[in-house]
This record gives sequence, C-alpha cells and structure tokens, in this order.
Amino acid sequence: MFRTPEVCRRGGIAVAVAIAVLALAPAPARAEGGVPTQLNAADMTLLNGVRTAGLWEMPAGQMAAQKGSTAKVRQVGQMIADQHVQLDELVVAAANKLGATIPSTPTAQQQGWLNEMQNAKGGQFDQTFVTRLRAAHGKIFPIIGAVRSGTRNPVVRELADQANTFVMNHMKMLESTGLVQYERLPPAAMPPAEDLSAMGIATANASLTPPVSPLVLWMMLIGALGIAALTVVRLRRPRS
Repeated sequence: MFRTPEVCRRGGIAVAVAIAVLALAPAPARAEGGVPTQLNAADMTLLNGVRTAGLWEMPAGQMAAQKGSTAKVRQVGQMIADQHVQLDELVVAAANKLGATIPSTPTAQQQGWLNEMQNAKGGQFDQTFVTRLRAAHGKIFPIIGAVRSGTRNPVVRELADQANTFVMNHMKMLESTGLVQYERLPPAAMPPAEDLSAMGIATANASLTPPVSPLVLWMMLIGALGIAALTVVRLRRPRS
C-alpha cells in the first residue's frame, strides 16, 4: 500500500517517541555483579528457612555435644553445630548481596524445641534432639528442591545447591544414631498427579480422519453406479 510522505513522517515520529520512552524507563534494580534483586515469595522462603534453621540448630547441636548420653550423639551434635555455622555464613552473605532482610532470631516454635531439649536429660534428650532435628530437616529438604527448580535468581540458586548438600548430610548424620523413628515421620508431600490420559487420546485422534458412516458409503456407491449406468446408456444411444 502506498503511503504519503506525511504518513511516513508521522510514523517516524511515533517510533522515535517510543524509543525515547523506553530509554528513559527505569531498568530493574541490580545488586553487585549485575545480579537481579527481584525476589519472589519462594526465594524469600528459602532465605528465611535456611537462616532460622541455623539460628536454632546451632545451639541445639552445641547442646547435644555437651548433654548427649552417647559418644555418637555428642559427635553428631558437634558436627551439625559446626556445619550450621558455615551454612549461616553463606545465607547471610547471599542476603547481603541481594539486599534482603532475614530473621535474627528463631521462631517461637523453634525456641520451644530448644526449651524442650534444655529440660530433657539422658536418653530422653538424645531422642528429642534426633527427632526434632530430623523432622525439621525433612520439612525444609523438599522446599530447597522446589525453589532450586524454579528460581530465576542465580544467587538463590547457588544457595539452594549449598543448602541441599548440608541438609542431606545432616539427615544422614541423625539417622546414623539409630534413633530416627521412621514410622513417625510425616508422609512425603507429593505434587498432585497429572492425568495425561485424556491429552494422549486427544493427540492421537488429532491425526486421524473422522470415521465415515456405512450408510454414507452405500449411498456413494449407489450414486457412482447410477452415474456409470447413465453414461453407458448415453454412449450406446444411436446418434441422429
């Protein structure tokens, strides 16, 4: 379609204005190193979860290193406490890089677990320590995987990788005490199953032509025979 110079001139002005608006639009805020700072709820769940885990599991591990009735519990407690110091440094560094605010104290429930362990002694303490920490690690473990699979932030992704290693090791340490009561662990939270059967049938049918009714086939055959007979009659008719 032919356009007049006036139309082209107006179109060029509109494009120039659009480019100018885009150039003046604020760019997404970025932290040091060009990392996007936008965090969604899942990202913050991981940051907060890892942070509060360390805030109560460090003192819990130190308590086990002192109060454990067996050498194994004392050893596991000390190792968990030491490793949570390392993990806490990682999550604090990640939060600082992202400009995120994370908790500085454990939750009320976590503080209650610490109080419970403080009042327990001997074998009761050992069982309480292992039960509480194993359950807590089992809850955050799937969260780490979910955030790792969906986060768009490279800092959060790296933290998830690091936390996954620590949490897996801690679960194995706690299980090595022989005190984990597996029958009392909550069932795994599985995502809802997706029924793909209907989708598969629809996909298969999409490549097939609709079936033809037998009645239609017979009608088509009779019509074809009638046309053929009429043609034969015309051909045999004597020409004048």
